[in-house]
Amino acid sequence: MEEGKAAGLRRGRLPGGLTLRAMTPNAITTAALCSGLTGIRFAVTAASGTDPVQVAEDWRKAVAAVIIAGLLDGIDGRIARLLKAQSRFGAELDSLADNVSFGVAPALILFLWSLQEAPRVGWFAALAVAIACALRLARFNARIDIEDQPHKSAGFLTGVPAPVGAGLAFLPLYLWIATDDPLFRSPLLVGPWLVLIAFLMISNLATLGWSAMRPRRSVRLELIALVGLVIAALLTEPWLTLSAICIVYLLLIPVGVFRYAKVKRQRAASVRGEPLPPA
Repeated sequence: MEEGKAAGLRRGRLPGGLTLRAMTPNAITTAALCSGLTGIRFAVTAASGTDPVQVAEDWRKAVAAVIIAGLLDGIDGRIARLLKAQSRFGAELDSLADNVSFGVAPALILFLWSLQEAPRVGWFAALAVAIACALRLARFNARIDIEDQPHKSAGFLTGVPAPVGAGLAFLPLYLWIATDDPLFRSPLLVGPWLVLIAFLMISNLATLGWSAMRPRRSVRLELIALVGLVIAALLTEPWLTLSAICIVYLLLIPVGVFRYAKVKRQRAASVRGEPLPPA
């Protein structure tokens, strides 16, 4: 029996039939979930702390934990496709983890950081983000087997993705950490900002996906250099760099809407048999 178990492990299979290959992306998803929950833990510690230096450090850790969850979420699906280990279980686990890490965690962190100063209205703003994330993920799961998805077939996304929405929701917190300006912590600023992000997450706006961003060959070397500079900036001035990334993403939303409108016109002209409009 021990020899059989050893042989199964050599073939990459755990006792009971679960392959190590299939377990790997699910383990990464679980790590992302744990990271998001740990962000909540740091926020609770910061909200009850008394040492200003330690409190500020705990807020940084809370945000960093959610960012790490986003990075893990960005690679688990790609690893699953690379290993050919996609499964319905993995898709459901990913949605549940995303709901906690990018809906519940940002809502609680921002409520404890700012919105509890106006608990009634602030709580509704925090709920808006958490509910919008859950609705977005439910919409995604409901459409996962539908072939006719105009945005997806053109390389666009529908609304702001959950990890990106969580990152955008933290923009006032990034600016507060970078500048220590109490203005960015005001519930009068944070509350409406969260409502706006919640709307963007569940909207039907066409937003740019990776497959829709196809740089010309003439600028690809410049883009590689830009990525290197951004990484260097993240290492030296992480909070200002994250703020700049959020602002650039927001500015790109109208670009996605415009580009998808052009794709719709081209599709309509093709269906009618008319000459395609100029690109």
